[in-house]
Amino acid sequence: MKVILTENIASLGQIGQIVNVAPGYARNFLFPKELAMEATGRNVKELEHRKRILAQKREKVHQEMLSLAEKLSKVEIVMRRKVAEDDKLYGSVNAAEILAVLEEQGFELARKDIQLDQPVKQLGEFSIAIRVDAEVTANVKLVIEKEE
Repeated sequence: MKVILTENIASLGQIGQIVNVAPGYARNFLFPKELAMEATGRNVKELEHRKRILAQKREKVHQEMLSLAEKLSKVEIVMRRKVAEDDKLYGSVNAAEILAVLEEQGFELARKDIQLDQPVKQLGEFSIAIRVDAEVTANVKLVIEKEE
C-alpha cells in the first residue's frame, strides 16, 4: 500500500515521501497516529500544494535570516575590562555577556547561537560567529579594551 508520510520516520523516510508499506502497518499504526495518509490522487495533489506553500515560507524566513545576519555583521561590541600583567583579563568574556550586549542593542538570540569555543581572556579584537539559522552565520566584531 502506498502512503504519504506526514512525519519523519527513521525506518521509512522523511515528511512528504511516498513509500510502500504493508496494509496492516498503515491501517493499524501509521494512520491512527497520523504519521501517514493514504496516497490517493487527491492527497498527492494536496501534498504538492503544501510543499509549494512550505517552500515559499521557508524562502521568506531564509531571507529574513539573511537580513538579520547582515545587520549583525555591522555590529561592533566594545567591552572594557580590568587587566593584569601581560594584558590578560581578570576573568573572561563569555557567550552570556556577549548575548546581554546584543540584547541591549535589540537582537533576540539564544546563548547557544553564539559560537564561542572558549571564553576570551585577553585584550584585542575578535571575530565572534553567531548562528542565525541552520545555514546562515554572521560574524560580530568584539573589541576588548583596558579599563582605566
